[in-house]
Amino acid sequence: MSEIVLSGLSKRFGELEALRDISLTIANGEFVVLLGPTGVGKTTLLRLVAGLERADLGKVFIGGRDVAHDPPALRDVSFVFQRYSLYPHLTVFENLAFPLRAPMRRMPRAEIKEKVEKTAELVRIAHKLSTPVTRLSGGEMQRVAIGRALVRRPAVYLMDEPLSSLDAKLRAELRLELKHIQQDLGATILYVTHDQTEAMTMATRIGILEAGRIVQIGTPREIYEDPQNTYVAQRLGTPRINLLPIGHFDAAGLPAGVATIGARTEHIRMRPNPQGSAVVVLVEPLGNETHVHLEAHGQEIVCIAPPGAPPVPGQRMRLDFSEVLYFDSEGQSVPAAPSDPRRELAFH
Repeated sequence: MSEIVLSGLSKRFGELEALRDISLTIANGEFVVLLGPTGVGKTTLLRLVAGLERADLGKVFIGGRDVAHDPPALRDVSFVFQRYSLYPHLTVFENLAFPLRAPMRRMPRAEIKEKVEKTAELVRIAHKLSTPVTRLSGGEMQRVAIGRALVRRPAVYLMDEPLSSLDAKLRAELRLELKHIQQDLGATILYVTHDQTEAMTMATRIGILEAGRIVQIGTPREIYEDPQNTYVAQRLGTPRINLLPIGHFDAAGLPAGVATIGARTEHIRMRPNPQGSAVVVLVEPLGNETHVHLEAHGQEIVCIAPPGAPPVPGQRMRLDFSEVLYFDSEGQSVPAAPSDPRRELAFH
């Protein structure tokens, strides 16, 4: 496996600036996930690394070698696409073996058979090797697509939302399997998604993309607990972080420049109070927890109900916030005072 180094990558499509000055190092054996909504440049970045697109500016290094002008076949990468991209007229075995039969490899038949069978076991598809791929379920087809990327052990793996077309149960299963496979192989993976759960559970580090640039990169915990701005804060957390104007809190003693208070649902304490400023609008029972949607001063707030009987719509509540985040009028993070980093605040 090899590290990937991206240096000052920029790419335009006519008037559209798809990527702007992307610099990123992905260490050997690291699982980096790029997270962001549709249209921020995630797939374009993968295509630049793979050689399917050429950058207008910048360089791509794989294993210390500048590959910016190399064709895709010489970059030693495997690409898993969002759609399965399998050969429908071939069996599972033949699809998995296809990358090993390329003229530039000329691998012996016995070695191909061994590698295919080992890879099929790894992605739990060995019992389907003789089956045409058209007879597979969606989850099985995606296992074959992932297996085809794994079978030849390239320098790096590139994955473009490979689980997005699967149902929730299959996504959860393959998410865990993919993480286990990455750890077992020590693979270098650059993975893009708009799914925060995939990012949080699989990534060594997460890079948050906005309008063609990386606005923050760090471990899942760093991104969740210390976002650099409100855009990043809203990328992780279900339900989304609550962002509320400072005018509804006692601002005495808070850092200068704070305009917005950010509070995750788990950091809001809710208590029935006839004089409370928040009114319950909707209650969502989710089994392991209950989400409560409230309205206060025209603001929507979501929190988690305490144990016991959940509140009911129309009920008034007092809200207290702990471990809050501070943001200025531009949405940028404001550091907490060292002596009072995350004090409890009452919502008025």
